[in-house]
Amino acid sequence: MGSQLDGPLEGRVKRHNESRLSFAPLNLGRHLAWGGYAALLLLAPLVFAKGGALTLLSQMGTVMIFGLSYNMLLGQGGMLSFGHAVYSGLGAFFAIHAMNAAAASGGVWSGLPVSLVPLVGGVAGMGFGVVFGYVTTRKAGTTFAMITLGLVELVFASSLMFPGFFGGEGGVTTNRVMGAAPFGITFGPQIQVYYLIAAWLFVCTVAMYAFTHTPLGRLINAVRDNPERVEFIGYDTRWVRYLTLILSAFFAGVSGGLAAINFEIVSAENVSALRSGSVLLFTFIGGIGFFFGPLLGAVVGVLFAVLLSDFTPAWQLYLGLFFVLLVRYAPAGLASLLMQLLRLALHGKLGRVGPSLGMMGLAVLPGLLGLIGAVEMLYHLTLDSADGSVKRLFGLNADTATALPWCVAGAMVLLGVLAWRRCQPSFQSAWQTANAEIALKTGSAGR
Repeated sequence: MGSQLDGPLEGRVKRHNESRLSFAPLNLGRHLAWGGYAALLLLAPLVFAKGGALTLLSQMGTVMIFGLSYNMLLGQGGMLSFGHAVYSGLGAFFAIHAMNAAAASGGVWSGLPVSLVPLVGGVAGMGFGVVFGYVTTRKAGTTFAMITLGLVELVFASSLMFPGFFGGEGGVTTNRVMGAAPFGITFGPQIQVYYLIAAWLFVCTVAMYAFTHTPLGRLINAVRDNPERVEFIGYDTRWVRYLTLILSAFFAGVSGGLAAINFEIVSAENVSALRSGSVLLFTFIGGIGFFFGPLLGAVVGVLFAVLLSDFTPAWQLYLGLFFVLLVRYAPAGLASLLMQLLRLALHGKLGRVGPSLGMMGLAVLPGLLGLIGAVEMLYHLTLDSADGSVKRLFGLNADTATALPWCVAGAMVLLGVLAWRRCQPSFQSAWQTANAEIALKTGSAGR
């Protein structure tokens, strides 16, 4: 009997000793991804350096941190929150008060550098996460969502009741140029503010990604997927959700502190349900199933809310239509589309799908232009009729009081729909065939 067991036992000991002496290979792909991410943050102002591009990039950075912190709850923990703006907004208020106290000289905040103000917001957000999270995380699912909705309404109402701290309807203002200027950095120029936001964004992204590989990060994934099994192995699911919310509130507070530096004003809108709904929308657009999804969602959301709003008052309608179409045809968000195209490219199948995909884009273009024309004419007719009935569209003058522009817009929409229905079968066939070949190839390789 002993001789039968010695062989397998010796083999296991040998493999164990070899594993202790072996070294994991360099993960070149991961290093390239993080290096490319850092290079993108460093070089972005050199590419987008005109007009308000720096302000736009700075706002994207703060929203990225906010979205990543929210995805710690929703994407990783399955916790649908309607009140995440509470932690970001309160962190912003504490950060801006710390800046004003530091500028006044003397006191506990004397000598506080602007570069550490986001840390004040993060600690404040974590503190409120400890208080509010103890109540909200006692329940899960729909009950948790409803409690967070009530919480954000409560804090928003309090912001109007206590103007001494919240500044009333006008909010609290500050001046970010304060104190000493080490190395000549005053944070007056927008480029300096951008690089401060970029530095915090990179650090927070690394920290939140590292969280996904911690035992707590793995547990919150398990709680999201099957909380009953987590309880069976001896863990308290409420404490797992509670600790995750505290960490998420910290990063949300950091984003609030950076927003206070960037805009130099914080108002009641920062703790409103509208702000919470915006980060929920942006995170869904990017894709909650992917870590980098909120980064994409923040870029798209800021482009809609800031850039597109400068051109049309109907930007919210376009954002809503974009969100509906995305949920309909790509429910996993933009990140899923990007990863599927990358998968096709890595297996050499993008050339098969590319032509039909391009035809689909050309097919829907007339319909898209017609829809935009109809929406813009309708908005002009209802909101700007005092300025006359003529609306400038795509370099042409369209008289909204006549039938011709409406007929042209309707015909273009109809043409786009018909062309899309005609091109869809070929695209769907090419897409399914390419993915089936990839699945067959990878399955055969696996066997």
